[in-house]
Amino acid sequence: MSSNEIREASLERAKRWPGARYIGSDFLLVESPGQAPFPHNARRTSFILVGLCTHGGASYTVDTEVYHIKAGDVVIISDGHVVDNFAPVDGLDGLCMMLSSDFFGEAISSVADFSQLLLFSRMHPVVSLSAHEMEVFSSYYRLLSDKLGDETSRYRREVARALFLAMFYDMSGVIYRELRDGGRRPSRGQLIFTEFIRLVEAHHRTERRVGWYAMQLCITPKYLSEVVKAVSMVTPSEWIDRYVVLAIRLLLRRSDKTVKEIADDLLFPSQSFMGRFFKEHTGMSPSQFRKER
Repeated sequence: MSSNEIREASLERAKRWPGARYIGSDFLLVESPGQAPFPHNARRTSFILVGLCTHGGASYTVDTEVYHIKAGDVVIISDGHVVDNFAPVDGLDGLCMMLSSDFFGEAISSVADFSQLLLFSRMHPVVSLSAHEMEVFSSYYRLLSDKLGDETSRYRREVARALFLAMFYDMSGVIYRELRDGGRRPSRGQLIFTEFIRLVEAHHRTERRVGWYAMQLCITPKYLSEVVKAVSMVTPSEWIDRYVVLAIRLLLRRSDKTVKEIADDLLFPSQSFMGRFFKEHTGMSPSQFRKER
């Protein structure tokens, strides 16, 4: 099957799963994934999946690489990857979270060294938890499920975002333990990707040229593009755009600056230019987005 024939797995479709709780097309929780109507053909993810297996197990492939999970394992699948051959075994049960990249980015925007998290998710797509870590994950999941189920709450999205960030911090020991003791040394491509993301984190407000980032890394733009796409399934330009869009979203949600002031802060040629850029990536104008906060 060619990449053009691979259909997208979306949160919109997952919202139809039995028992799913969600906020728009940004954040979804579902229990008992073994009962979910998983597609029989390959799908390219358009969201970030974090799941805990509590009983039984499963096998599946990500970009043709085979993975097996058992009770106590956490699964992490980033957006842009091709998932196929999902097969639950021994009465699979668990807790599953799906997040849009925008919601995920907003939730952990205050986390230092995001590049390490990206590298972790690619080097450790399956992580075994201790009994205590499983309890921590499950406790946050229950809290999040309660909040998502309360559709009368005016600040449901904000509470869910804050709870997810707290969960991330509470589970951070797992990440740093695996980075320290995981035994898998990052490849040269993964190291280049990490350094590229670090640079984008620091300079996306002022530098959006792939050539500039390649120059800082002392490699050619073509090589940078090849490496970043191979490691992350996303081009350097798309990564830069993601960070710029996230910066605009955060300023629109968390500041009282006018749209023009935000455009000036991010060095856009004009307010209208930024408006077109933002609408192209989010489907709405900055003013429309701000009204929805």
